[in-house]
Amino acid sequence: MLKKIVLGSAIVLGAGGLLLGTSASSYMKTGYHSLRDKIKEQIPLDVEIKRARDMIVDLKPEIAGNLKVIAREEVEVARLQREVEAKKASLSKSKNAILKLKADAQSGVTYVTYNGKKFDMEQVHKDLSDRFKSYQTQEATADKLEKVLSARERNLEGARRKLDEMLAAKRQLEVEVENLQARLTMVEVAKTSNQFSVNDSQVSSVRQTVADIGTRIDVEERLTDVMDESSGIPVLSEEAPADLIEQITSYFDEKTATAVGSLVDNR
Repeated sequence: MLKKIVLGSAIVLGAGGLLLGTSASSYMKTGYHSLRDKIKEQIPLDVEIKRARDMIVDLKPEIAGNLKVIAREEVEVARLQREVEAKKASLSKSKNAILKLKADAQSGVTYVTYNGKKFDMEQVHKDLSDRFKSYQTQEATADKLEKVLSARERNLEGARRKLDEMLAAKRQLEVEVENLQARLTMVEVAKTSNQFSVNDSQVSSVRQTVADIGTRIDVEERLTDVMDESSGIPVLSEEAPADLIEQITSYFDEKTATAVGSLVDNR
């Protein structure tokens, strides 16, 4: 089916290019989008969901690569932090030595002694000048290094945030894909239920037929009962009196005696 669509669309687009001239490009673009949409509609939804899952899995190498870059940068930032701290400590030590030499140079003495060795003021001024120049160079270097450290720390923090966002997006996509799967499953269940409802209507038809047969049998049974009642011994609505036999005997004896008396009188 897909091959037919692709082949047919390609033929139509090729013929359109010959017939439409300069307008063919816009028609071809529209035809391309239409073809793409038709092809996508032919792909089963469960296949598309599986493709989405595969795309999420394909994010793992990129995430792992970002983790590696961040780990390497964390090591470099830590090294820079140690270097900046060492520069600051060295500058502090150099500053203290310069201030000590400055104080000695301003003391007015001719000689000063350091670690058992004597130095004149010319040597002191020369050393003080060299130390001060070196301090200024080291301070400028330390400032630049600290700025580099600050920039790399900001970049590292930004990379961490991006990675966190990427991981959060991956988790959200996984949840959304699972929701799509659940919705597709419900659609499939609904379709199956609709098929079952058709079968249920057939069952209902059979049930109605059985009920009709039962009704006809009930009518036949009722007619049979009526016929039995009309031809059988009628059932008294009241209980017979206890002396019924005596009443019948007395009644008929009395009738017999009357009849006999009548016959005698007629003779």
